[in-house]
Amino acid sequence: MRNLNQLILKFDHEQNFKDDDFYVSSSNNHIYSLLNQWPRWEKNFLNISGEKFSGKSHLTNIFIKKFKGIKLNANSISSDDLKIIKIHENIILEDLDSNVDEKLIYSLFNIIDLDNKYIIITSQIPIVNINFNLIDLKSRTKNFLLLNIEKPNDELIFALILKNLSDRQISIDKKLIDFIIKRIDRSYSKIFDFIYKIDELSLKKKKPIDFKTIKEILGE
Repeated sequence: MRNLNQLILKFDHEQNFKDDDFYVSSSNNHIYSLLNQWPRWEKNFLNISGEKFSGKSHLTNIFIKKFKGIKLNANSISSDDLKIIKIHENIILEDLDSNVDEKLIYSLFNIIDLDNKYIIITSQIPIVNINFNLIDLKSRTKNFLLLNIEKPNDELIFALILKNLSDRQISIDKKLIDFIIKRIDRSYSKIFDFIYKIDELSLKKKKPIDFKTIKEILGE
């Protein structure tokens, strides 16, 4: 197990977007490594997909801190934003889905292309699978390098549980974490929900976390 004071990926509890708080594992290493290779990318258009709480925003914040840029939300992008991005080389567009102004997004892609800028888009599913109505926009999605954050492996689940509970001043035995790993759904959302429930029960009972508590939360 790597040093958990290094490379820890956190959820939304007291979020800290420092590089040394991101935990690199086989689930996300390919993306982490590529971002750090900027601007030596195969394409200027990059899409990072992954389920909720998988660390997409954390990765893009690390990138912006290191290489500078501007971050926009896909659902609130405006024509004014298209003017603002002119002074930036790197543009981050977060949470892209089908509920967007497709013409604005298409215009954004054209600006990136014409001005030779770089764009990183985050989404829950790969951008090529988003059901856009605008044919030209659909065509543009084929220009993206597609990267997906994979489901967490044992190492990452261990790190997430240990670090997030530690942040909440909740101590837990390694044997309990090993027990949890064997039974919990390998979903970032489920892991986050599990941590929330432990926190809630810990505050309510004001007792150390034991096997009985873990089983209760897991529904066993």
